[in-house]
Amino acid sequence: QVQLVESGGGLVEAGGSLRLSCAASVRTFSRHTMGWFRQAPGKERKFVAGIGWSDGSSLYADSVKGRFTISRDNAKNRVYLQMNSLTPEDTAVYYCAAKGDASYYMPSGYNIWGQGTQVTVSS
Repeated sequence: QVQLVESGGGLVEAGGSLRLSCAASVRTFSRHTMGWFRQAPGKERKFVAGIGWSDGSSLYADSVKGRFTISRDNAKNRVYLQMNSLTPEDTAVYYCAAKGDASYYMPSGYNIWGQGTQVTVSS
């Protein structure tokens, strides 16, 4: 059974940075596309970023391009989301997600989810 556990959320002022981390308990981690999604209050969950198996290939939502960076460490079974230049519009619960194929270029198809971590950006 695959489990994803996020950490690193919190309260930050606008313009600040946070780094989210997701620990995955799966033996074939290196063969899972990993992603981050977020859900703001009263809104649908939306794709933020995804990363492929091993060469760093990634996909970002337009709203975070140039500010957020997704990365992974296959030796540690971890995926990260570095978030810079945060704005109040980035306030949401952030979810780590995984799918057992190589389609990092598709923001859909994720079927394994973490419990989420709250990120709050104050103005």
